[in-house]
Amino acid sequence: MIAYRHADPRFPFLREDSSQSAGRWNAPDELNHYFCDTPDGAWAEFLRHEEISDPQDLATVRRALWAVDIGEIPSHRPDLPRETLIGGPDTWPACQQAARQHREHAEGIAAPSAALKPGAAHGWRVEGGLQPGPDRDGQVFALFGRRTDVIGWAATVDGRPSPDLLPRVRHFRPDSFGR
Repeated sequence: MIAYRHADPRFPFLREDSSQSAGRWNAPDELNHYFCDTPDGAWAEFLRHEEISDPQDLATVRRALWAVDIGEIPSHRPDLPRETLIGGPDTWPACQQAARQHREHAEGIAAPSAALKPGAAHGWRVEGGLQPGPDRDGQVFALFGRRTDVIGWAATVDGRPSPDLLPRVRHFRPDSFGR
């Protein structure tokens, strides 16, 4: 499975130690690697986390986007309400606890993208110009621990997302969760 990940272009696409801040699926100092099933999903996760919603702010974004062979899609899925799976930082403790339970017997988990609105992972097709593809929900994959088995290719070294992605991002505002 090829998945996508954004990274600071000064560093490799994976961490090798557990010195990372908390995220939806990891508490501080728990080593996780986050991937998305689409490039837009990876960009949306970055935009949401950095709380970027103004198109003018995109001009300052400089990130590497990686295409990464993660092997098989993780088959484990957290058993949590959808509102928790896509909620804001106040839902992270429940997600972190679920990930901890899976970490004991799985290499990773799959979950819905918290950053993309429903149907926003649609991609594009060419038909009389660029047109949105069929609606599709995004997925996130969190792989646990050091992962020397995954192979990545730099899709862009110094890039930024397209402004047309911003309205498809579920930003950290209570009125946007679940939409």
